[in-house]
Amino acid sequence: MKKLIKEILSQRTINIFYHLPMAILANIYYGSPTGGMKVIGVTGTDGKTTTVNMIYQILKAAGKKVSMVSTINAVIGDKVYDTGFHVTSPDPFMVQKFAKKAKDQGSEYLILEVTSHALDQYRFWGIKFDVGVITNITHEHLDYHKSMGSYAKTKLGLLENCKFKIVNEDLKFKGEDSFTFGLEEGDFNQKQIMLKLKIPGDYNIENALCSFASAFALGIDKTMAKNALENFAGIKGRMDEVRNNKGIKIFIDFAHTPNGLQQVLHTLRCQTDGRLISLIGCEGDRDVGKRSIMGEIAQKLSDCVIITAVDPRGQLEVINTQIIKGTRRAGAKIGINFFVIDDRQEAIKFAINKIARKGDIVGIFGKGHEDSMNLDGKKEIPWSDFEAVKKALDGKQI
Repeated sequence: MKKLIKEILSQRTINIFYHLPMAILANIYYGSPTGGMKVIGVTGTDGKTTTVNMIYQILKAAGKKVSMVSTINAVIGDKVYDTGFHVTSPDPFMVQKFAKKAKDQGSEYLILEVTSHALDQYRFWGIKFDVGVITNITHEHLDYHKSMGSYAKTKLGLLENCKFKIVNEDLKFKGEDSFTFGLEEGDFNQKQIMLKLKIPGDYNIENALCSFASAFALGIDKTMAKNALENFAGIKGRMDEVRNNKGIKIFIDFAHTPNGLQQVLHTLRCQTDGRLISLIGCEGDRDVGKRSIMGEIAQKLSDCVIITAVDPRGQLEVINTQIIKGTRRAGAKIGINFFVIDDRQEAIKFAINKIARKGDIVGIFGKGHEDSMNLDGKKEIPWSDFEAVKKALDGKQI
């Protein structure tokens, strides 16, 4: 307990005496550029990036001048930036720099993906959010926040002083000028709105309902918002299919949390009469508690699980051991329905060329859009799941 308190106080000290001053300086340097723009902040454990992109597409369809910054991409005016923030939000100077560019481009609206680390570390300090959005809150980042209560409190902090609050019905949030969304219940629910999306999964319907509610708060026509969502084609590394002529389906997805993995596996299970083969892993220097949980989820919902590297940062053996504990709880049988292959490229080749048969689905999880990987804890090396799959297919793409 003493060690935990010391760690919390240490992080709090760093936040107040380093991160907060940096945020203040960034505001001064760039002149607090978000003034005069309507700013939408999107946080949550899963679905943030997709929701940011969905809201952006709605506002574009409505003819609004809008910019956005997510952890995968930024669109400022008509220019697209490959942000590559590797899960978390940018530092306050980058946030304010993008905001200044958006203001200079004449943007009326700015949509920002906001992570829990960024909220705790004041990276968005000085920005007044007109609309605060919470997609969901489930197990993640407890290495940093130490408890679900602390994690939830940090997420909910985004809603303070927002004009409108958009919150998942599951959170049972009650507040002035708040709207809820959900599949079955909430102010905006699928029973009433009946969205027909191009992208699969109930979790994407929830992301779309969240975006629909946000558009309503901003005064966007409902029909226009619905049409924009139903034309949304998805984003790179989110349930992204790699077509091939082997008779199997291959999907690359960023799922790296227990909830995210469970949702995507449920979705893929509904798409196949064959077997579901899952390739998973967990990050080093990140939430240790989720590792066995993800192993158990993958083993329960898949016919075959392959454990491999996902940014192990020099801790691959320990990480794999912890994931294996979960797979064993779910009945893993080594060499039959469960394999450990440290090299991610070899694991992908094995899944596609050795295990998969016609009619099967191969799900490759944890990296998604990312273009680098940290193996040793010292440096990032170039990496792409898409290139790895292409190499494994050896020209058998279509």
